[in-house]
Amino acid sequence: MPEVDRRPGRPRVFGVGLNKTATSSFHEAMTILGYESLHWGGPAIRRCVEEARAADEPLLARLDPRIDAFSDILALSVNYDLLDEQYPGSRFVLTLRPIDEWVDSRRRHVQNNLRRQARGEYDGSFLVVDEPAWRAEWLDHIARVRAHFAGRAHFLEIDISRDPRWAPLCTFLGLPEPAAPFPWVNRTQALHPIEDR
Repeated sequence: MPEVDRRPGRPRVFGVGLNKTATSSFHEAMTILGYESLHWGGPAIRRCVEEARAADEPLLARLDPRIDAFSDILALSVNYDLLDEQYPGSRFVLTLRPIDEWVDSRRRHVQNNLRRQARGEYDGSFLVVDEPAWRAEWLDHIARVRAHFAGRAHFLEIDISRDPRWAPLCTFLGLPEPAAPFPWVNRTQALHPIEDR
């Protein structure tokens, strides 16, 4: 596998799909391809990004500089335009899945959070099913991302749930395809409450 460029100003790879769009699989794929990939990271990572933005710093300024790829970090995903400006030459990947499957996956995630909260294992705020708001969020996000990157070579849309292959991602990144199968994290749990972020 080629050595990944670790210079501070190097291009990064940003997954700008919303959660529950096979972002865990994307993260695992990036790791296999040799990237130092960060997936989600919880409230602490979100705060780092938000504090950097509030201080008018580059969005990654307060994160580990070794990280090359990012996914399922909403504070980054919704600020793709700012990332595009701050990190020239970076690549952007919009992970997608059919909207009804996405809504159902989010619903199951909330139900699981409610069960975990009842056991004292969850103190987050993702506890309400709001399908109309989710659908509006989905449609708005997809439309804005597509409009921003229209016709640009450093943007890729992939639906890993429908086509889990190396070729689209590796061609986009200019890397050879690994011998290992494309990772489809949580594939066996597709019909169960806990699923890919």
